[in-house]
Amino acid sequence: MATDIRDFVHLHTHSHYSLLQAVPNIPDLVASAAADGQKSLALTDAGSMYGAVEFYQEARKNNIKPIIGVDFYVAPRSRTNRELDDDKRFYRLVLLAKNTNGYKDLMRLTSEGFLTGFHEHPRIDHELIAKYSKDLIAILPAKTGEVAWHLQHSGPDKAKESLHFYQSVFPADDLYQEITIHPEINGHNELQRSVYTFAKDNNLSLVAANDVYYLKPEDREVRRVAETIGQGYYQLEAAEENYSFLTKAEINKKFSQFPEAIENTIKIADACNVEIELGTFYFPKFELPDGATAESELRKLCYSGFERRGFAPDNQEVIDRLEYELNIINSKGYDAYFLIVQDLLRYAHENDIPTTIRGSVAGSMVTYLSGITNLDPLYYGLRFERFLNPDRPSAPDIDMDFADNRRDEVIEYSRQKYGRDKVAQIGTFGTMLARGVVRDVARAMSFPYALGDQIAKLIPPPKQGFPMPIDRALKEVPELKEVYDNNPSVKEIIDMGKRLEGNARHISVHAAGVVISPTTLNDFTPVQIDPKGGKL
Repeated sequence: MATDIRDFVHLHTHSHYSLLQAVPNIPDLVASAAADGQKSLALTDAGSMYGAVEFYQEARKNNIKPIIGVDFYVAPRSRTNRELDDDKRFYRLVLLAKNTNGYKDLMRLTSEGFLTGFHEHPRIDHELIAKYSKDLIAILPAKTGEVAWHLQHSGPDKAKESLHFYQSVFPADDLYQEITIHPEINGHNELQRSVYTFAKDNNLSLVAANDVYYLKPEDREVRRVAETIGQGYYQLEAAEENYSFLTKAEINKKFSQFPEAIENTIKIADACNVEIELGTFYFPKFELPDGATAESELRKLCYSGFERRGFAPDNQEVIDRLEYELNIINSKGYDAYFLIVQDLLRYAHENDIPTTIRGSVAGSMVTYLSGITNLDPLYYGLRFERFLNPDRPSAPDIDMDFADNRRDEVIEYSRQKYGRDKVAQIGTFGTMLARGVVRDVARAMSFPYALGDQIAKLIPPPKQGFPMPIDRALKEVPELKEVYDNNPSVKEIIDMGKRLEGNARHISVHAAGVVISPTTLNDFTPVQIDPKGGKL
């Protein structure tokens, strides 16, 4: 007689945004859940929320309920302690957002981990956990969580002391002890028996997991190579360790003795209901004179430009064009946006910072009269509608270029004007593109550097800003295809490279992108310090 398969939700799941600690990309991760009929899925990358919005959108698109979380690093003492060797150690803690407030608290915790707790990893501590616990669900990981670590290294009394903290912070329905089953890892199941007994003795609910780092068991080697690229070495726990994306049937078989641990994944998923507001524009708060509105201030600024641009004050053609544009801008709610851009350019001009504007914005009389652009759109027959029209759903794009060697002055002006907690440069991901990934893979798999370099040089460089994928290079470059077909080492490197190609490798600062928010940035996104340049 067939046994019913209980529903199950993966609540401890990593993507390639864990930066060389995990392999899956977001679409493949979501597709795996959908293919197995799983109705919900969590993303809990290591110490960060890099993939949260992409995951949220992809899951919704595939009728999967997205659960937003983070697999945090927790400092053994305070997050500000960095003096002792013991401070390099850390526990792990999975926190899941129950609602939108919880999502914002995850962003605040993530930011604090980078800004005030970074020590080899972005770390939080008990102080922060207690401060932001209200709208979060906590899962103590099966091996690296505080309770499991102390049971393994310090004994039950220390484990009970740690548990007391978490039970004082989280209600019973929001606190769980994770259990995982890995008979292939020496000593793991013995530890889990201790964890199980301890949890039962202390009224701590259990939750089943497999701590996903790749999708299929055969991807284990791909993760090993990724980790080796990231840290230069990798110590395999066991010959057949399995941190793959298990199906519901596999979970039910593995956790047949712990049905409540499977059921609790559904209970947790039901309690997590995050709605991320997307598609709404938030402009910085531009300081206006008493009694003025953004609309009236922009109109005043434009009409003050008639004399500067050599127009008679009664030039009806210019007035008609200006009023037409102002009405559209106001109807879309973009008056403040134009004032902000004009102010940044005014600062640059007054301080002799070379600057220019690119794109269809040159077709606007508003930007010409306000000093944003320097082309008369009437004289040159430029149409405003190419820049902005009533049917355009997104904000118009005004590309501002500032001299490279003085760009920081404009950013600093923005910080002083709008507040340092409201201005940051945009992070950008360095991805593993074809040439780079074969060099990385060759080195990680202990092949000679010269071999990786030889393969990389056979792959054409990007064309017109578009990368050259490995598969396309194999089709277009006969020499590459020849060595691939005839040299087993080359084939091994390229095949592994294709499995990592496109994954995030590191994060750095975008050369020119800056975001300015009306309130603290943590209301919208986590922030961190660039480890190379110290920029927010």
